[in-house]
Amino acid sequence: MNKLETKFNGLGLSNPLMPASGPLTGDLEKLEFIQNQGVGAVVTKTISVLAAKVPRPCIYGGRDYIQNSELWSEYPMEMWIDEILPAYMKIKKSPLIVSVGYTAKDMEKLIPVLDKFADAFEVSTHYVGKKLDVIANTVRTIRKSTDKPVYMKISPHIPEPIEFAKAVRDAGATGVAAINSLGPTMNIDIASRTVNYGGESGFSWTSGPVIKNLALAIVYTIKSALPDFTVIGVGGIKSADDVIEFLLAGASGVQMLSGALLKGKTLYSKIIKDLPAALGRYGFDSIEQIKNTPLKIKTGYVPKVPVLDEDKCTHCRLCEKVCPYFAISYDGIIRFDKDKCFGCGLCITKCPVGALD
Repeated sequence: MNKLETKFNGLGLSNPLMPASGPLTGDLEKLEFIQNQGVGAVVTKTISVLAAKVPRPCIYGGRDYIQNSELWSEYPMEMWIDEILPAYMKIKKSPLIVSVGYTAKDMEKLIPVLDKFADAFEVSTHYVGKKLDVIANTVRTIRKSTDKPVYMKISPHIPEPIEFAKAVRDAGATGVAAINSLGPTMNIDIASRTVNYGGESGFSWTSGPVIKNLALAIVYTIKSALPDFTVIGVGGIKSADDVIEFLLAGASGVQMLSGALLKGKTLYSKIIKDLPAALGRYGFDSIEQIKNTPLKIKTGYVPKVPVLDEDKCTHCRLCEKVCPYFAISYDGIIRFDKDKCFGCGLCITKCPVGALD
């Protein structure tokens, strides 16, 4: 097995990176482009019975986040069934995960006609509320029409991720994709006194690097509680290091969308190219080894005063400015007051040149 290859639920991936469902996989041209980036599997934009009526503009790019009000596919299911997916089957090289939404009634129509194209299904629960019995019933409805892997995508507004995972597992799901975008959120343009990116509601959904830590926590929470249940990590990936973090947290594979919207569509191939060196840098021989490495939780209560590397220090004094305990002073050199230092670690993480340890 190649060091980047991974397998789960009968799916063989050349590497763990996939696109997340969204605008970059919304038609044949985009599906082909993403596949040619070398991803381990391709995920379609969410297909529903009816085409979405998408407000414009609908995607806002911030420094480390995306806000969108883009909804599901702007094409009806008939176009996917009759045109897009048959054409894609002729050039398909890797597993295809078909994203579908949203209700059990929708699934009765969608799954039977999409099953011949799918290696697996991902199901968005974004617009069906928080009631687990409703979501579980959606899974049971899907199971009537397919024996393919089914991954239920959890939205971060679901209050109990473990209960969500148990409910969908018991109803027949193969795993979860964690997490969907965060929201509702809002983007206000002060100059025009308007909300330009939220459609009629004024609300949009936030994704990208800004939600990574939340996504990691939910992946870890679900996997720790249900170690034999597959979790696909989504939310905030923009680098090879991020991929490794999600795998250590318990993900079997990862998906990215917003990172590519912020940094460029070829970020997929860049991350895949960067992965072997990243594995080596952290002492891993393969993706499977990362997935089999237990994550340790480091806990300590005794404060440790940071140590300064004077050769690295540029005297920017950022550590002094941000210290919430007023424990850092400067008289030509950074100094620490051992009696005041709480050992919080903020200065270490904020030092732009890594001069503190």
